[in-house]
Amino acid sequence: MKELLRWQIGDVRITRVQELEAPDIRFVVPEATVENLAQIDWLGPFRARNGHALASVHTLVLEVGERRIAVDTCIGNDKRRPIPGWNLRQGPFLDDLEKAGFPPTSVDAVICTHLHVDHVGWNTRLVDGRWVPTFPNARYLLVRPEWEHWSADADAGNQAVLSDSVRPIFDAGQVDLVEVDHAVDAAVRLESTPGHTPGHVSVHITSRGEQAIITGDLVHHPAQFARPHWGASVDGDPALADRTRRAFMARFADMPVLVIGTHFAGPTAGRLVRDGDAYRLDV
Repeated sequence: MKELLRWQIGDVRITRVQELEAPDIRFVVPEATVENLAQIDWLGPFRARNGHALASVHTLVLEVGERRIAVDTCIGNDKRRPIPGWNLRQGPFLDDLEKAGFPPTSVDAVICTHLHVDHVGWNTRLVDGRWVPTFPNARYLLVRPEWEHWSADADAGNQAVLSDSVRPIFDAGQVDLVEVDHAVDAAVRLESTPGHTPGHVSVHITSRGEQAIITGDLVHHPAQFARPHWGASVDGDPALADRTRRAFMARFADMPVLVIGTHFAGPTAGRLVRDGDAYRLDV
């Protein structure tokens, strides 16, 4: 089982359950070369031994009172994908989730920050040749403009992802379409962070005066805090994504808010602080 990471925000416990770690993310952040990363002296915990930028695919489970809320569901098993390491996976993610104390039947809600392939994969699993909801007792919370955008998209690859990982949860009657500022719970709410996708959201946790925010894909690697102009090749609207990313940094820098990266490997979380004209993640 991969290393579990846990944080306590007031009465809310947050647990990272990792599906996989990736040793190089230049296919997402092209400027994250070994040479460029070496110029950022605080990045050590977020780099592989060969100097490349580490990334992670993981689910974050929030324990809020008696509720268990899973944020993003990774890549999934048995699914045909064009990325070799993701294609027809046979990974132990569900076993790891159960060992962490979260059997699928115990999850009350699933939040998808957006509907990209690596955030919806374990929405479903293959049972007797059919895709069925992985979390049979959960309400799946999908942001309405995100669903409206992708359900109307004609791209065959995107429709394949919806077909095996999103439409089956609609068919099961387990989806709630919500707005970008939806309050999931008194301690958990969504915040609109568009650009990566049209309906992209982050997840804000507030409890007993403490705060954390789960980024989703508004930022993919902490190096982007040091180099705010580094965009992601997978951003749907690069100019809007850039404005959203910069606004996020300005808002949360030097604040007592734990920033938890949806794709951050290593320590995964830290406090965002100003560092000259840019920022760093203090872990």
